[in-house]
Amino acid sequence: MSKILLDTDILSYYLKGNEKVINAASEYLLQYKFLTISSLTSYEIMSGLEAKGAKQQLKLFKKFLNENEILNLSQDSIAISAQIYGELKKGGNIIDDMDLLIAGIAISNKLTLATNNEKHFIRIKDLKIANWTK
Repeated sequence: MSKILLDTDILSYYLKGNEKVINAASEYLLQYKFLTISSLTSYEIMSGLEAKGAKQQLKLFKKFLNENEILNLSQDSIAISAQIYGELKKGGNIIDDMDLLIAGIAISNKLTLATNNEKHFIRIKDLKIANWTK
């Protein structure tokens, strides 16, 4: 199994206890010691919890962050994301910036992206995708 970057939707399913995602994560954790997410996914989850006033969930999520790997944007991932944007825009088929940046992080770190949002990400060449909800 290749190393995985969790997209925000998969991490959300994981945190909510989705059985298929928990099973896939458990299998993954047999090989790797921690889950990997992007700082953008961290932001998306934290901002959602803040908006709901979910203080206890936010506390638990911060603990989760300390126990797992968080990847930040790099100049390489930004350049990859910008290139993807240009290619998709020329084809009239753009996706939102967060998805572009997460894809750039995955590609620059040679990671497979675990996502349930295949419709958007399938458009990005060179991005390997896994869907842990299936």
